[in-house]
Amino acid sequence: MRFQTELVPARLIRRYKRFLADCTLDDGREVTAHCANPGSMMGLADPGMRIWLEPNDDPKRKLNYGWRLVDHENGHFTGVDTALPNRAVKAALMAGDVSALAMYETVRPEVKYGENSRIDFLLTQPGLPDAYVEVKSATLSRTPGLVEFPDSVTARGAKHLAELAQIARAGHRAVLLYLVQRTDCTAFSVAHDIDPTYAAAFAAARAVGLETLVIGTHISPQQVTLGTELALKG
Repeated sequence: MRFQTELVPARLIRRYKRFLADCTLDDGREVTAHCANPGSMMGLADPGMRIWLEPNDDPKRKLNYGWRLVDHENGHFTGVDTALPNRAVKAALMAGDVSALAMYETVRPEVKYGENSRIDFLLTQPGLPDAYVEVKSATLSRTPGLVEFPDSVTARGAKHLAELAQIARAGHRAVLLYLVQRTDCTAFSVAHDIDPTYAAAFAAARAVGLETLVIGTHISPQQVTLGTELALKG
């Protein structure tokens, strides 16, 4: 999936109020960018970091830039836009590029289920159990090569796991797809110490049939595409 407009490099001054980031462009101008990430962004929002912004001239938007990438300046990138994974996964599902789910021809986004919730994608195919697919963006890395989720306490995430467990018990396919938005990791683990409740809900859901897919990405200032599956640890 290509970015809509050409990204421009900058340096992060500070991230604040969760959704705002002050940045310095290479020409010295200071701008404020929208940060489409409600998480803690642990290790990804340190002042002075090299980042990439997407400009826009949409009069309906309050800010003219959106923060899209962290450039680790060693050939690796991390995507910080939590809205991007759903768009990338939808394109991959429609194209049949997710091998574990390629047998489904109908892909419906944002379908109501559970208790006042919406599943990211409901996949259907005659003769097959329905597949309920929830997508999460994983960007936390505290150990070289290992990406973790979540990066902060997520009651919403635990609720989704409980509802996916109910889907599995009912005989449908319940699939949790972690899209790893960084290029420097080869394995995934749940961050038990950050949110023990989420970790317990994850274990309980897997015990009743939750399927887990961990898919890496190829990231550049031009585009983000899905890569290969990563190993699940723990």
